[in-house]
Amino acid sequence: MQVKREWMLGAGLFAAAMLVVLAPSGTQLNAKQAAAQSDEPVPAYHAQPPTGTLPETMDPSEFENPVVKNAYALSAKVKKVLYQQPCYCHCDRGHGHTSLLDCFTSKHGSMCNICLGEALYSYEQTRKGKTAAQIRDGIVHGEWQSVDASKYQTYPPKP
Repeated sequence: MQVKREWMLGAGLFAAAMLVVLAPSGTQLNAKQAAAQSDEPVPAYHAQPPTGTLPETMDPSEFENPVVKNAYALSAKVKKVLYQQPCYCHCDRGHGHTSLLDCFTSKHGSMCNICLGEALYSYEQTRKGKTAAQIRDGIVHGEWQSVDASKYQTYPPKP
């Protein structure tokens, strides 16, 4: 019973942390945060679109949290874009990832606020007609931190 309570507490803290990172709309990066992210080395990504078949993202039904479910479902729709994006949790160093897509072919993305925010940002920007290079520039400059997570609190998301 103790383990279950600790797990539930951990899950609750994770959800609370995700809401802090993926703050409601209107939250903007301050200049210091954006500059700090843009000054560090850009993590691994593919500069060109994929030429072959991409791996599948994990099934959203594997997850309970609606924001995580939505991130995985939407990532599946923009795999070619995620393939061309860096991930600022630096999973390229610790997990050998070669792009943001790798975070969603495993459970890694479900446990990382940075991956979740960058994936949702990539989806939103793709819907706005941005190219993978334009989206990458936004990620490098920290624009993904302005994603409004409140619209992803229900699964599937409201249009």
